[in-house]
Amino acid sequence: MLYQRLFAACLLLVCLCLGFVAWGYQAPFSYEPVGPRAYPLMLLILLALGALILLAKPNLESSESDEPPLNRAMLIKAAVCLGLMLALAALFERLGFIPVSILFALGMARLFGGRWLASGALALILGVGLYFLFDRLLEVPLPLGVLSALEI
Repeated sequence: MLYQRLFAACLLLVCLCLGFVAWGYQAPFSYEPVGPRAYPLMLLILLALGALILLAKPNLESSESDEPPLNRAMLIKAAVCLGLMLALAALFERLGFIPVSILFALGMARLFGGRWLASGALALILGVGLYFLFDRLLEVPLPLGVLSALEI
């Protein structure tokens, strides 16, 4: 429980620092209707709310014996998760948002024990759904990459 509170306090501090930086961000041009700082601020607010909840009640649905040990298997999962995030960042422009999001969601779902069929369906819905949410509804241009021939 101490580690959860320590993590939540560090996360809250990071959110506050990044929020301060993001608040003052002004782009020389804006091609998005909500502006360049809205998306990072929304994410930071959600992360900060989660950190506050975890700081106040770190064991909402678990007991202290439910916390997984920090062993070799857990460190491997953390390394795979970090690798998936780095791959997402590295391949985002080249492959495009939809394929990279599908691969990332599939990898994360499998990492947390999801079955192949359910993980694949969720990843497909998530990748395509988030693309249409951001690109069509919020008018935030996202790269299509290898799927650029499908652009209307």
